[in-house]
Amino acid sequence: MPQVVYFNGEYVPVEKAFINVYDHGILYGDGIFEGIRCYDGNIFRLKQHLRRLWDSAQYMGIPIPISMEEMEVAHAETLRRCGLRDSYIRTVLSRGVGDLGIDPRKCSKPTLYIIAGKIAMFPESDYENGIAAITASSRRVGNDTFNPRVKTLNYVNNIMAKMEATNAGVRDALMLNSMGYIVECTAANFFALREGVLTTPACHVGALRGITRDAVIEIARGMGLTVKEDFLTQYDAYVAEETFITGTGAEIMPITKIDNRVIGKGSCGATTRAIREKFKALVKVDGYKI
Repeated sequence: MPQVVYFNGEYVPVEKAFINVYDHGILYGDGIFEGIRCYDGNIFRLKQHLRRLWDSAQYMGIPIPISMEEMEVAHAETLRRCGLRDSYIRTVLSRGVGDLGIDPRKCSKPTLYIIAGKIAMFPESDYENGIAAITASSRRVGNDTFNPRVKTLNYVNNIMAKMEATNAGVRDALMLNSMGYIVECTAANFFALREGVLTTPACHVGALRGITRDAVIEIARGMGLTVKEDFLTQYDAYVAEETFITGTGAEIMPITKIDNRVIGKGSCGATTRAIREKFKALVKVDGYKI
């Protein structure tokens, strides 16, 4: 079936979904987005994703032109028209078309579009063997600059860190804040396990409150693990028994080497594997059925 995009209230072929060159999402990164997954016809935790989109829009002062209920329907209908039951979805809201200045008052109408397609961030072998990461020199934007819980279109610092990882020949990079604490990786949250305690950087350190992150915390606590949202340093990562990242695209990916230090046994740990199996079952039942 042809790829169809929801674009400003209409369903159009992707080749006809054009962004105006004066759109401030393009000119200045003035916009927000969500990355969402659909598994076998179930849009995983769509309400939670949309709640975060609405929160980001409120923070940015960008009006959303449709209701949350209409937004749910738009996501489901986009998938139906594309003939997709397993998909990655990108929902984008920009401040809209303005002029060459930064004044947001010049943008009279926001731009809203929903893209559904396929994504494969990592080969399946990586989920068993784990990936290697470095610590990036590019720092994560801190709360004192701009609240990183808002998923904006501006990912330049993350992209720079990803370039560092690529140049080093590894899959990903840990990003620190200005105080030297681990915040997250280039496009995913970070977890470290030691002695039955699973720790992830707290949001006030600068981490995004990821939808997959929240699901993993719930799963881990249901397994009887102690879960903490706290401070983590490179030392904590190096001496962990298991480390992994979580995200809509990556899902749950073990990291088995950081800065040339082997983590744990150097392959996917038993706890990471157990959490991943429970997550794979959860994504098919928790969400919005198309």
